[in-house]
Amino acid sequence: MSGPLRRHLISIGDLGFEEMHGIVRRGAEYAAGRHEGARPLHDAVVGVLFRKTSTRTRTAFSAGALRLGGRLITYGPGDLQENTGETVEDTAAVLSRMLDVLVARTAGGEAELRALAAQRRMAVVNAMSAAEHPTQALADLTTLLRRFGRIDGLRVLYLGEGNNTASALTLALSRYPGTELHLRTPQGYGVEQYYLDRAAEYAAAGGALVTQRHDPADLPEADVIYTTRWQTTGTTKADPGWRRAFEPFRVDKAVMDTSPGALFMHDLPAHRGDEVTAEVLDGPDSIAFEQAENKYHSARAVLEWCAGGAPAGDGDA
Repeated sequence: MSGPLRRHLISIGDLGFEEMHGIVRRGAEYAAGRHEGARPLHDAVVGVLFRKTSTRTRTAFSAGALRLGGRLITYGPGDLQENTGETVEDTAAVLSRMLDVLVARTAGGEAELRALAAQRRMAVVNAMSAAEHPTQALADLTTLLRRFGRIDGLRVLYLGEGNNTASALTLALSRYPGTELHLRTPQGYGVEQYYLDRAAEYAAAGGALVTQRHDPADLPEADVIYTTRWQTTGTTKADPGWRRAFEPFRVDKAVMDTSPGALFMHDLPAHRGDEVTAEVLDGPDSIAFEQAENKYHSARAVLEWCAGGAPAGDGDA
């Protein structure tokens, strides 16, 4: 792949709407079987650095890079010299002279990812930080677009912890005209105000709606009901009795019945009996595993965009 790569994906908020729109549309096109012969990463070297566990994201980006003609170098939690005291900046200076793209799930949060991205040779993709999971949101939007043929005007009810998936979804969905995102999160476990404030700005500009409440009463009717694992990957909760606060937010048949015809989404991994019952997760309205597959299609779109090849979005989503 010729020329330096300068496109980073650290936060959904870093993307212009047309960039986000283009990635989502491209992901849906990949899912539909289009562009299968495309090799925008021909001769590119993609580093895959995961310091925390991952099934879907790591596999999606690894398989995606290979399908697009790239070559992989993988790093585990103890492989880089940062463990012996090398600075993030020095690590970035070295890797950027050898890699075209770095897909990273680190232990240092967004600040470490931005330090890795503070160079002009290597694209950096946030494969999940403590605060935000932008590639999950792009996969979610791709799933919505595939299922409904649009994103504008869709209503999403999210129940559970206001974690990194919820933060990214808040930034992403609020940018589509007429959408509604209703967050129902336990007290003390909501989406951070920073993300709510940014989403409010997006929503005001496009006529969308984002709300957050800390109770599961009077659930609004929705097109999609979404939940995530209560114990976010790689984290623990300080309150030993946290489960008592979460149990009223479990998605079961009664919750699904509040929105007849609604589809169920989950970013996985799932714990049946905690955040969702087996009846719902494995039921006919669940598209959770389709959603997981779309992470692979969306990853290809992200990688292509990093390579400068993804088209700008046009028209309605």
